[in-house]
Amino acid sequence: MQLPEADQLIAALAESMRPRVTPDTCLVGIHTGGVWLAERLHALLGLSQPLGSIDVSFYRDDYSAKGLHPQPRGSRIPFDVESSHIVIVDDVLYTGRTTRAALNELFDYGRPARVDLAVLVDRGGRELPIAASFCALTLPAPLPAGQNLQLERDDSGALTLRLIHA
Repeated sequence: MQLPEADQLIAALAESMRPRVTPDTCLVGIHTGGVWLAERLHALLGLSQPLGSIDVSFYRDDYSAKGLHPQPRGSRIPFDVESSHIVIVDDVLYTGRTTRAALNELFDYGRPARVDLAVLVDRGGRELPIAASFCALTLPAPLPAGQNLQLERDDSGALTLRLIHA
């Protein structure tokens, strides 16, 4: 499968978001790829609120089943969540479990006025009724269970979207 360049997808995602965000919209990137994506979107959209990041490791419903060992990254929400318009940003939307975990953690900080989801790629295969408000690329068919999409960042900061065979 031939994937578009990450920078092209990021630019398309920013343009789709532009009509529905204001300078006061808050972005929260999900570790790790979602944070990288949120950094780019924050700059492209010229938002005034500081960028937030969220580590959902302890909020996942499959935490023990996956044998996850979270890194001590922690979450950083440097703005008042109460009554804010927040866009949760992630690189790839798959089952919806990561998004659900991010929502659970976000609401621990307060009650936003509105929450949207922005993703670079929707790969299909949802297990929960979650959909992105903003999406740069929707795959025409769900990827097989043994394949994953991964956003990678090199030492220079360049982002690449790769198809990984597990």
